[in-house]
Amino acid sequence: MRASEPADPAALARDVFAPLLKDFLRRYPDLRVEIEPYAARWDQEPREDADVFFKLLAPRDSSRHMRPYPGAVRGLFASPDYVKRSGTPATPNDLTAHSCIGSGPWKLSRGKKIVTPDIRFRVVTSDPEVALKLALRGVGIAVLPLWIAKSTDARKILTPVLPHWTPEPITLCALFSGPSRLTPKVLALLDFLNEYIGTDRDPRVKQGSAKGYFTARGLAPTSGP
Repeated sequence: MRASEPADPAALARDVFAPLLKDFLRRYPDLRVEIEPYAARWDQEPREDADVFFKLLAPRDSSRHMRPYPGAVRGLFASPDYVKRSGTPATPNDLTAHSCIGSGPWKLSRGKKIVTPDIRFRVVTSDPEVALKLALRGVGIAVLPLWIAKSTDARKILTPVLPHWTPEPITLCALFSGPSRLTPKVLALLDFLNEYIGTDRDPRVKQGSAKGYFTARGLAPTSGP
């Protein structure tokens, strides 16, 4: 079975698939799995030779069927050293005057109000682990998944920035071609992941509580920037 992955393929393979493969293969000893990290544009269609294609954003138009999974809730964080040196932004638009780490538009919401500040990034990266390391070293403000920012080591160092404003979550969906491609092996994988992703059994929370770290089950992924 071949699984191809989204815009941050190494992170998904490292943080979700790899920790779960042992249990999956133990449950289905006759299956073989090929995971191919494959960086693609958010709206790029799955390759035909992949049984299932995981993406962080669902395409606006697709002939494929989609199964959404809970997404990762995010927040803005910086080190106390950076905040002491550069100050704390009072509004999202103040971020334009700060050193920011990340990529793409930062769409921030507070209730029904949505703001997308025109940020020119000091460091451009889509890898949350890279953003974390730079934020910890005082390089600037980063948008990080809460399961990373509030891990045992990071939460002792990082401080929330604009805590009343919430960045868009990192959503996740699986795409596959019609009923004919929803074979028993693909269905087995999708159902297996559904038991873990966004729950207390999600490997990203390291056997802790998943409460507040993920979006509600059944919340469909957004469809592009």
